[in-house]
Amino acid sequence: MKILVVGGGGREHAIIRALKKSPDCGEIWCAPGNGGISYDAKCRNIPATDVKAMVAFAKEQAFDYVVVAQDDPLALGMVDALAEVGIPAFGPNAAAARIEASKVFSKNLMKKYGIPTADYETFDDPAKVMAYIRAKNKYPVVIKADGLALGKGVLICQNEAEAEAGVQEIMLDKKFGASGNHVVVEEFLTGPEVSVLSFCDGKTIKPMVSSMDHKRALDHDEGLNTGGMGTVAPNPCYTPELAAECMEKIFLPTVAAMEKEGCPFKGCLYFGLMMTTDGPKVIEYNCRFGDPETQVVLPLLESDLLKIMLATTNGTLAETEVKFSSGAAACVILASGGYPVAYEKGKEISGLTEGQLTDAGDVTVYHAGTAIQDGKLVTHGGRVLGVTATAPTLEEALRKAYAATDRISFDKMHKRTDIGARALAAMR
Repeated sequence: MKILVVGGGGREHAIIRALKKSPDCGEIWCAPGNGGISYDAKCRNIPATDVKAMVAFAKEQAFDYVVVAQDDPLALGMVDALAEVGIPAFGPNAAAARIEASKVFSKNLMKKYGIPTADYETFDDPAKVMAYIRAKNKYPVVIKADGLALGKGVLICQNEAEAEAGVQEIMLDKKFGASGNHVVVEEFLTGPEVSVLSFCDGKTIKPMVSSMDHKRALDHDEGLNTGGMGTVAPNPCYTPELAAECMEKIFLPTVAAMEKEGCPFKGCLYFGLMMTTDGPKVIEYNCRFGDPETQVVLPLLESDLLKIMLATTNGTLAETEVKFSSGAAACVILASGGYPVAYEKGKEISGLTEGQLTDAGDVTVYHAGTAIQDGKLVTHGGRVLGVTATAPTLEEALRKAYAATDRISFDKMHKRTDIGARALAAMR
């Protein structure tokens, strides 16, 4: 099959490398892709959000299958537009993508169908938001922009002054554009966080191995929120008992709710969960593979990813094998100095040959923000590389991943040194 993957980061690189293991995978393209991805796929520089240009390209190249990996094009209806020209795709249509694209839609869905989540209210008037927060007088409080905001439209406010500043930023200054026209204000939940990606075909759901993300820029979960500085899988806080409870109270009810609402979910449904003292609750849904969770989950997949993806599109997931290894995976992100605020691009990366480490065994380097300039691999983003190792144990996977990061360098390179520390502590 001739396949196109839409996107250009570490998640897309992980998807491409997993797809290439399938005997049914032929020529593989990525748009827009990046420098490192170009070693594994042909790249075409089309913005992921340009639905019209992407669909025209897919038609012109006669792709057999398109994997829409990013949230924005899914929300913009790229899967719908591809279907109109007869090209099957992996991912939800625009109606189902609302589960991520609108926080108001997803929270109302959970309330209507009794899916456990934080108490909340929705608003479109900034004055009413503050009146509600003052009346509740419970801090911290969470304020979320309704729409997509590059994963950054969620503010945890410790007091009234921070809440006022958050409302100003989201609703009045429109830091996230129209995404801030409506907001969700919800109670702050505590407990271990767990990410669970799952394959769905509209009726059947098959969860993948769980993972643990590390969002803060600095060690000890300090510093600013980022797109993710590293991940480990499986998440030791997610016991078989909790997995069974989540399946019964969250996963199956969510898939059934989407079907009842007339927008069955097909593709990858991501559950961001909090293991509270009252049981597991949903923090958020994503309508696609998480980044960098994908970089630890897919390396543990033993089944054929292309077969599974096709099954989600064709509605045959119930009969399709989804099997993961019993080992562990760890991913350490190498970022540009200054990320997630200001950082420089164009720094030459040393230590890699055609984007990978030589003789690295069970280590893969996923390219998030790289480019090729004058024949050299250089940095081209905040998060530059994801270095992932697999091993029988998490301790060994972390040791291998960190040893591999020591072989790679670029000017002002930044990494956290404590990825997986929380997970190891939870296992003791």
